[in-house]
Amino acid sequence: MKALSETPTDRSRQRELHRLGIFCGVAAALWLAGAEAPTKLVTVAVSPFVISFMMVLGAFISRWSLPSLLRGTSDTFTDVRQVPHLVVWGVMAGCLWAVGNTLTVFAVRDIGLSLAFPLWNSNSLIGILWGILLFKELHRATWLRKAGVVGGALVIFLGAILLSAASTSQGAQGSALRGIGAALGAGLMFGSMYISYRKAYLTGMNPLTFLTFFTFGEITTVTVLAVAFLGGVGPFWQELAANRSILFWPLLGGFMWVVGDLLQNYAAKYVGISRGIPLSNTNQLWGLLWAILVFRELHGLSSYVYAEVIGGSILMAAGAVAIASSSTSENEYFSWKEAAQREIERYRLNPDYVRTRMEGRDLEAHATRRTWVDWLLLAGATILFAGFGAMARVPRMEIQMGWLTVLSAAMLIVLLASGFALWRVTRFS
Repeated sequence: MKALSETPTDRSRQRELHRLGIFCGVAAALWLAGAEAPTKLVTVAVSPFVISFMMVLGAFISRWSLPSLLRGTSDTFTDVRQVPHLVVWGVMAGCLWAVGNTLTVFAVRDIGLSLAFPLWNSNSLIGILWGILLFKELHRATWLRKAGVVGGALVIFLGAILLSAASTSQGAQGSALRGIGAALGAGLMFGSMYISYRKAYLTGMNPLTFLTFFTFGEITTVTVLAVAFLGGVGPFWQELAANRSILFWPLLGGFMWVVGDLLQNYAAKYVGISRGIPLSNTNQLWGLLWAILVFRELHGLSSYVYAEVIGGSILMAAGAVAIASSSTSENEYFSWKEAAQREIERYRLNPDYVRTRMEGRDLEAHATRRTWVDWLLLAGATILFAGFGAMARVPRMEIQMGWLTVLSAAMLIVLLASGFALWRVTRFS
């Protein structure tokens, strides 16, 4: 079988994909931060399981409708025929995400959005570890690049310790430690699911395809959790019916999460999980802005708590920047290709497919085709969102509408820019 290393990637193309991956990581941070804002609804006595289920339902709808819009479902199944074994890995990653997402809702309820964010973003440490151990990321990298990644990880860890101290001082007595545990547990779940991400993208799978099957794992897991912990199907349905006026907001949060997650996956594909995940985890700073400016979450607390929260967030962001700044060298990229070659031999994959998809290209040039199935999915998604939106009301909580508008506009601008960049360079491959 032809080795992947016999057809090296053009260096200019590699640099272009690296810049694209970095930009996608930055864009992902904005959307992942905004998607967590609806979890503030747990403060109005809504069950965390209801919030989590509705977010995942929104994600499920979006993970099928967005691929239909961007490339068509026929492209999804064409991709799967090349690497069918990755369907199982996608479902497994979805299961881990659903558990982690439920834990984040508990964490936000117990210690607040601005404090929980950085703690569950410890997933970047887990991602770096798996990237190095399993996928040869940083292998053959220069000592300076290794120092940037490892040093950045240590700075992130120090920032997490500082924020843990702030969480203990700000959280309600008896619930702060539980909230910290939930946030760190979520980080472990999210960090471990990146194994499936990298396994998929080493073989060139399109993120749109991977996340389509990812959603089966998350919707199944979160439904089982909700039914089990709420006492059965009947009580679960009653919870949904009783809170129908606020269900649209976590549903919208699920859509926003999918947009951020998709951009994060493109970052992981083109710059690796050791770089892409920490970069997208700068969402903690945007989350801090949402918490302070929109929800006034830290209003009235002591200056010492402010110093801990802001200082910890800056430390963690600085660590992420150091990691992202350590660009991939040709030698390190060669190690990636060795890891991809191992996947080719293990699963008997087409090396031409793997090589072209790793380069952000299609094996065969063809126009995007949409069938009646795609239009049906798009119409169904629109009707569901519109139906829940018609029942929605704004919850009674202090929301600064001016800042909400500013942050929402920033998200939209970055989305348009990153979407255009992905289309121009890879056609969303």
